[in-house]
Amino acid sequence: MPFLRRDLFRGGAILSAIASIPARLMAGPLRVGPDIYQSIGVRPLVNCKGTFTIISGSQTLPEVKAAMEAASKHYVHLDELMDGVGKRLAELTQAEWGMVSNGCAAALAHAAAACIAGADPEKMQRLPDTRGLKNEVIAPAYSRNVYDHAVRATGAKFIDVASMDEYRRAFNERTAMVMILAGSGDRGPLGLPALAPLAKEKGVPILVDAAAERLKVPNVHLAAGADLVAYSGGKCMRGPQSAGLLLGRKDLVKAAWLHSAPHHSFGRPMKAGKEEIMGMLAAVEAWVKRDHDREWKEWEGWLAEISKSVTRVKGVTTQVLQPDSLSNNAPRLSIQWNAEALGINGQEVEKILLDGEPRIILGGSSGSRRAGAGTSSLTIMPYMMMPGDASIAARRIHEVLANPPKRAAVKPAAPSVNVAGQWDVEVQYVLGKSHHTVVFEQKSAELVGKNA
Repeated sequence: MPFLRRDLFRGGAILSAIASIPARLMAGPLRVGPDIYQSIGVRPLVNCKGTFTIISGSQTLPEVKAAMEAASKHYVHLDELMDGVGKRLAELTQAEWGMVSNGCAAALAHAAAACIAGADPEKMQRLPDTRGLKNEVIAPAYSRNVYDHAVRATGAKFIDVASMDEYRRAFNERTAMVMILAGSGDRGPLGLPALAPLAKEKGVPILVDAAAERLKVPNVHLAAGADLVAYSGGKCMRGPQSAGLLLGRKDLVKAAWLHSAPHHSFGRPMKAGKEEIMGMLAAVEAWVKRDHDREWKEWEGWLAEISKSVTRVKGVTTQVLQPDSLSNNAPRLSIQWNAEALGINGQEVEKILLDGEPRIILGGSSGSRRAGAGTSSLTIMPYMMMPGDASIAARRIHEVLANPPKRAAVKPAAPSVNVAGQWDVEVQYVLGKSHHTVVFEQKSAELVGKNA
C-alpha cells in the first residue's frame, strides 16, 4: 500500500498526541550544540516514520547549510535573485522555469493565484476576492485533502468530480485550474494522463501537488501533461524546511512569483528569504548528483539490521514492503507477531517507544488489547533515518518485544450505565468554544454515534 505524506491525516493520530506528552527536562537558557532542544526542555526524535512537517521533515544536507550561510552574508535584489534561480532550476530539472516558495503549500497558493489573476496588478490586489474572476478549480474527489486549504485561501472554489463525464461537464467560463494530488491515484481513471488532453483543449492549466515525491528529471508530471508541479523542499530533497519548489510553464511560474513576497500581493506573508532560496537551489544541485541507488541500499541495510534483531524474539517475523508511488519512496519493514502470545500489541509498543528514551517515532502500528485480536505489527520507514538510528531502533524494539511490561488481561465488562440518546456537548478550545449535538446508540459495551 502507498505511504504518502497524506497518510498523516488519515491515520497518524499518534502524532497529535506528541504535544500532550510532558517534557522530562527542565527548560533553561538556550545552548547551541548537540543538546540544543534539550536545553529548552524539548525532546528530539529518532525518525523511523518518514518526511512529515509536524516532526520537522528532514535534516538539511551539509551543502544546503553551507549555501544558506554564504547567502546570509550578502544583500541581493530578490527579483534578480529569483530570475537567476529560475533559470538555473530550469537547467537542472528540464522544466521551462522554476521558483522557490515558502514551502509546498505556499507553492500551491502562488500557483492558484497566478491561474486566477495572472499578472494583472489590479486583479492581484483583489485576492482573495475572486468575484468576476475565474475562480473554480476542478479536482478528482480523491485529490481533496487538508492541504488544499492553501488553494482555497486564494478565494478559489473547488469543483469535485468522480467520473470523466462529471469532469467534462465541470468546465465553464469560470474554470481557472485543474488540480491533482500526486500518488497512486493519479494513475487511475481520473489520473493526469486521462485529464490532461481536455484541459489542454480548454486552455486550462493543470497543477500537480507532489509534496513528498522524489524529483524526477525530466519531470514525470510535466511530461504527462501538467503545466505546474509543486514540491516540498524540506522533505526528500533535504533542503530548507521552510522552502518549496514550483516548476513548469514559464509564464505561469513567473506570474506565481509576482504573487509572492516581496511583492505586495496575496502571497506577501509567505516569504522565502535569500537563505531559503539559495539553500533550495543547493538542494536541487545536490539532488541531481546524489547516488540514489547507494541510498536505497543503505536503507535496505538498516532494515536488515532491525529485522535481524527483532526476529530473535520467538514468534516475530518481518517483511520488506516496496513502495508503489514516488511519495516517501523507500522500502519499509513490517514487523509482525501475535499479540496474545507476546503479551503486547503494536499500538502499545509504538507508545512505549515514543515515550521512552531515546524517543523513537515509527511509521505506524496495528493491534489492540481485545481478546482474539491476533496479529500486531509495527512499520519502520528508513527514508529519513540517519546513520546510527537503525542500531538504536533495533535495540529498543527488541527490548520491548522480548520483555513487554506486565499488564492485566482486558476482559470486556458489561456497561455500568446506558448513554444512548441525544447529548448536547460544549467543546472548550484553547481559544473559543463550540456547541454540538450528538446521538449515541449503545449495544452492550459497544457505542456508535453521529452528529445530529
